[in-house]
Amino acid sequence: MGNVTLSSREFNQDTARAKRAARQGPVVITDRGRSAYVLMTYEEYRRLSGPDRSLLEALAQRDDGDFDFEPPHLDIRMKPLQPD
Repeated sequence: MGNVTLSSREFNQDTARAKRAARQGPVVITDRGRSAYVLMTYEEYRRLSGPDRSLLEALAQRDDGDFDFEPPHLDIRMKPLQPD
């Protein structure tokens, strides 16, 4: 079916059509002529959002936990405190 775009009004009037179209690919729903929402199957959403993992797993990034990290240099200049 290719790219399908529906206005909010069309979506509200024929939700079944939008769901059928989403089986073929994402459906863009417009609000006042501007793209506002995307309807897709849950399987497609899961594929795009990646595997479930804990915050610890996400932060670990690699099994060995060893990676290069070069923090940016911050040029911070301190002003002396002025007495009251």
